[in-house]
Amino acid sequence: MPREKMLQPDKSARDLFGSKVRDARNEEGWSLEQLGRKLGLSKSHLGRIETADYMPPPGLAERLDELFGRGNDFRDLYRLARREIHPDQFRRRMELESKAIAIREYTPQIVPGLLQTADYARAQCLSYYPTAEAGWLRDLVGARIARQRDVRTRGTHLSVILDEAVLRRPYGNSAVMREQFARLLGPSLTPYSVIQVLPFSRGGHAFAGGSVSLLTLDRGSVVAYEEAVTTGVLLEDQDEANERARHYDLLAASALSPKESADMIRSAMEALPHEQHP
Repeated sequence: MPREKMLQPDKSARDLFGSKVRDARNEEGWSLEQLGRKLGLSKSHLGRIETADYMPPPGLAERLDELFGRGNDFRDLYRLARREIHPDQFRRRMELESKAIAIREYTPQIVPGLLQTADYARAQCLSYYPTAEAGWLRDLVGARIARQRDVRTRGTHLSVILDEAVLRRPYGNSAVMREQFARLLGPSLTPYSVIQVLPFSRGGHAFAGGSVSLLTLDRGSVVAYEEAVTTGVLLEDQDEANERARHYDLLAASALSPKESADMIRSAMEALPHEQHP
């Protein structure tokens, strides 16, 4: 009989959920297949939930509490797992980002997290989660600011291409956008930060469908991370990552120079309406 994979319940709420499922299953003397039949899940699916490779599906926690007589134990763990700040491949991306010597990003709609002010980050998160709990929002914005602090401390080289739409689409009020533009015009993150704007007039391009991050590691290898609204794909295959890097270089060549980009950001800042206070 093959040995079960070692679990790491202290790694994350998802890992803890999986380890608790295995513990309860073993206490009952059930195999993965036996428990899977009771839950209507395949052996392989349940196994990946136990090892935290899969997020538990909605409704599973309630069935586990009922099956094992655990009160609300699994439901409470599931709520924590769903609220983890950096789940799935994004967690792996964060691990690699902390080791990167250079980061290149293209964003089509919003200021990237590494350059956001706290108020802009809060407004952007609320646009997607308008009913977000205050504690969750505070933790998420805090995590974003902590990422910036880490990159600043390490002196990571940062190059960012912003689509013109980033400047035209406000989040929060004019004061929030004015502060965010000022951040982009100042020493944005590190002395090695470069910001370029890609005007609408440049037309279509390879990255128009979503944001892309390229992380260069200390051995020269490149990892790419492509992100949509709620999903992200980490590309650690060197050929795939290099292809994205070539597209990024072409985009950088088409974008405005850093000075021209600063002029466009300044123009967008000056065009913001001045809010009237009673």
